[in-house]
Amino acid sequence: MDKKTMMISTLLAALLVLAGPSALAGEASATRTATGVHVVADGAQLSLRWELQRKPAGLELAQGGSPARFILANGDTRPLPPSGWSLYFTGIDRMPSGAQSAGLVLEQIAGGLNRLRPGPGFKGLAPGESVEFAYRHPDGVFMSSKAPGSPYLVYDAMPEQAVALQYSVVPLAEPPQRGKVGSPHSAVSAEDSYWRNARAELLPASQLPLVLPTPLKLQPGDGRLLLAGRPAISAAPGLSHEAALARSLFPAALPAAGGPALRLVLGKVEGQDPPDAYRLQISAAGGIDIVGNSAAGVAYGLQTLRDLLPLPGSATLDLPVLTIVDAPRFGYRGFMLDVARNFHGKETVFKWLDLMARFKLNKFHFHLTDDEGWRIEIAGLPELTAIGAVRGHAARPGQRLQPAFGSGPDPKDGSGSGYYSRADYQEILRYAQARHIEVIPEIEMPGHARAAVQAMEARYHRLKGAGSRDAARYLLNDLDDRSEYLSAQYFRDNVINPGLESSYTFIEHVVREMAALHREAGVPLKTIHMGGDELANGAWEKSPASLAMMKKLGLESTADLWDHFYERVDAIVRRHGMRTSGWEELAVRKTQLDGARKLIPNPRFTRQGFTAYVWNNTAGAEDLAYRLANAGYDIVLTPVTRAYFDMAHNANPEEHGVNWGAYVELDTVYDFIPFDIMKDAPDSARIGKDRLTDYGKRRVRGIQANLFAESVRDPARIDYLVMPRLAALAERAWAADPAWATTLDPVKAGVLHRRAWTGFVNALGQRVLPRLDLDGAKLAYRIAPPGLLLDGGRVLANHVLPGMVLRYTVDGSEPLASSRLVDGPILERGTIRVAAFDRTGRRGPAASIVSP
Repeated sequence: MDKKTMMISTLLAALLVLAGPSALAGEASATRTATGVHVVADGAQLSLRWELQRKPAGLELAQGGSPARFILANGDTRPLPPSGWSLYFTGIDRMPSGAQSAGLVLEQIAGGLNRLRPGPGFKGLAPGESVEFAYRHPDGVFMSSKAPGSPYLVYDAMPEQAVALQYSVVPLAEPPQRGKVGSPHSAVSAEDSYWRNARAELLPASQLPLVLPTPLKLQPGDGRLLLAGRPAISAAPGLSHEAALARSLFPAALPAAGGPALRLVLGKVEGQDPPDAYRLQISAAGGIDIVGNSAAGVAYGLQTLRDLLPLPGSATLDLPVLTIVDAPRFGYRGFMLDVARNFHGKETVFKWLDLMARFKLNKFHFHLTDDEGWRIEIAGLPELTAIGAVRGHAARPGQRLQPAFGSGPDPKDGSGSGYYSRADYQEILRYAQARHIEVIPEIEMPGHARAAVQAMEARYHRLKGAGSRDAARYLLNDLDDRSEYLSAQYFRDNVINPGLESSYTFIEHVVREMAALHREAGVPLKTIHMGGDELANGAWEKSPASLAMMKKLGLESTADLWDHFYERVDAIVRRHGMRTSGWEELAVRKTQLDGARKLIPNPRFTRQGFTAYVWNNTAGAEDLAYRLANAGYDIVLTPVTRAYFDMAHNANPEEHGVNWGAYVELDTVYDFIPFDIMKDAPDSARIGKDRLTDYGKRRVRGIQANLFAESVRDPARIDYLVMPRLAALAERAWAADPAWATTLDPVKAGVLHRRAWTGFVNALGQRVLPRLDLDGAKLAYRIAPPGLLLDGGRVLANHVLPGMVLRYTVDGSEPLASSRLVDGPILERGTIRVAAFDRTGRRGPAASIVSP
C-alpha cells in the first residue's frame, strides 16, 4: 500500500464506521485493504465536467440566469461515500448558494470559493458511476472565463489534504440566455464581422501612416536616406540609456561603419513646452538628428525612428527624408496591470514596460494588493507575503489565503501565489525609469483589503498566543465587528477598520517602506495610489471601534468616517513627501436624489490635491468624470466601457475576459474621445449630463488602460487582451483629437472617420504588429476571426486589420499555415473556414460559412 492510501485508510476509518456499510450502497460497493480497513475514492480518480445547458433536461428551474450542470464521475475502484466530504471550486460569478440537485448542496464559502457537498439525500457514488448536479447561475454566462475552475476534494477526516480532480469544461456553444438581436449580448456572426471590417479597405504600403501614435507635425521631404552601415551615434551627457536604445534599433548584420550620423541632443524643441516633446529630422546628406526637451523626449524620438525603419528582413534598409515635431496631448499616458488577483513575475512586467515605451506610454499603475493577494515584500511585516501572497487550501484560518480565480488547492500554484521581493521591485523601478516610465504602486484600502486583513489578524493571534503586548499593533479589523455587508467580489470580511489606531499604524508603516524602496532604488516615489474603490454598503456600521471613533469625533455617519479615514491617510502620504491618488470614490460622496442613489463630488477634498482615477461611466454615471473635474479634482480617465482591457471583445463564447461593464472591441477604444466621452451616444442619452468645462479640461491629467486579472492566469492571456487595444489607447493619449471628432457636419465626419480608421488599422496590420512579430517581442496579441460574407455563390473574406494573411479550407477543417491563401473571392463550395495568420505563422480562431 502506498503512503497516500495508508493515510486515507487510517484517517477515514472512523468516518466510514459512522457512515455504516449501508451508506456505501451495499457491501459490494465497499472495498477493503489488506489491513481490513475500508477506504474511499481517491480524489485524483474522480472527474468533474462542467457545461452550460440549453435546456434543463426536464429539471424545473427558475427563469433567468444560465442553466448549467456538473457531472461527477467516479473512476476509482473505491466508492465516494454519502457523506464526509466537500468538493471545492473557484469562480468569478455568483453561485446559487443552497441550491440542491441529486442530493447535493451548493454553498459559497467566501468570495469566489464555493463547495459542493453531500446532503441527506445523497446515496454515495459507486465505482464507475456518475451523478449530475444541475443548477442555474444567477447571472448570464457567455464565455468560458465565467466557468468554475480548479475543483478539488477534501474529506472531513483529512481536512488538511486536498486532491485536485480531473476537470474539463465543455466548450460553450450558443448560450441559451442570448439576448435579442441588437442586445449587447447578441452573437457576432462572421457576416457581422465582415460588415464591421468593411469600413476599412486595404491600403498600399505607400499610403500607410508613417508613425503611430500620430505625431503633432510631420513634414515630408524628398528622397530617402540609405543605411549602408550602422549609424555613428553621438549622444549628449545624460543620454546613455537613449544611446543604447538607438544602437538596438539597427540590425546587427549591418556593416559596423559607413552609416549616417545619428545625433541625440538635449535642447529646446521650437514651440513645444512639454518635457516629452522632440524633433526628429532625417536628411539624405546630414543623417539623423533627434532633439528632445528632456531625455524622455529623445527616447520618444527614437521610438518614432523605429516606426520609420523598414520591417526586419527587408531587402533595402533606408529611411524617408522628413521632419517631425511632436509632443503628447496628455502628460499622463498610463497602463495598469493587476498582479494581485493572479500573480505575474517580473519578466512579464519587463515585457510590458518595453511595450509601453514603444507606444510612448509613461505611467505604470502597479496594482499590487487586493482581496486575493498581497504582492510586495514589506520589511517588518513578513506575514503580508508569508500569508497574504499565498493561496491554497487550508483547514485552519491564518495559514494562507483561500484559492481564487482558478488557483486551486496547491499553495505553490504560480498564479495564485507569489510576490516581488524588495530586490525584484527595485529592479522593476530601475527598468521603468530607464524607459521614462513612472511606477505608481497601488495599496488597496479600505475595501479590497482582505489579503492584508487576514495576514495582520494571523500576526495578531500568533503574537498574542506568545504573550506579546504588541500583538494588536498592526491589526486591521475589529474582532467584535458585527457589520453585515457583501463586497462586489462577495466577501464579508475584506475591510480595513478606520476606528482602530492600529489601522493607521499599518498604513504609516507600509507607506514609509514603499517610499524607502523607491528611495533606495534611486527612483523617488511621487504619488502612491491608495485605492478607495467599492467599499461595501454596511461596512463599519456595527463595529464598536468605528462607532466609538464616530462618537469621539462627533461624526454623523460612516460617510463622515470615510472622510476622516482619508484625511488621515492623506496626511500620512504627505508626511513622506508624496501626493495621494486613488479611485474615483476618494473624490465622491454617496447621496440620494428623489430616492435614487447618486454620486456627487465631495467638496471636502478638492483642495487636497488628490488625483482621482475615474472608472465608472456606466449608465447614470456617464458624466461623473466631468463633474469631478469641473468641481476641481485632478482626474485620470479610465472608463470601464472604453479602457478596461479585461473586458471581452464581444459576447461570443470563444472570447476571453469578463463582461460586467461592457464589451470592448478595438474600435471601441479608438472611438473614445476623452473630452466628449458620450460623443457616439444618442442625443436622448446625453440629456441632463454635464459637459466638460474649460476649467475642467485643465484638470484632466490623461487617460489609462486597465487590466484586472481575474481571468488572466497565463501571460499570453495578457497579450491577447491588451494588444492591439493598447495601441488605440496610446493614440488617444498622445495625439490631438482627430478631425472627425471636431467636425460638426455628420456626413463629413463620417468620411473623415473612415479615412482615419482605415489608416490606423492598416498601419497596425501591415507594419506595427508585423514588426513585433519579427523583432522578437514574442507577443501573442489577439488575431481576430475574419469576417465572411456569402455573395452570389462566392465567399468574401476580410479582417479588422487589413494586410493580415488569410488562409482557408473548403472541407470544414482548420486552416493551417500551409492552407490556400485568400487572394480574392473564394469560389469553391463547401464548408469554408478562414483564419488569419501573423508573420510567424501563428493563427487566430477560424470563421466558418457554408457555400452551397
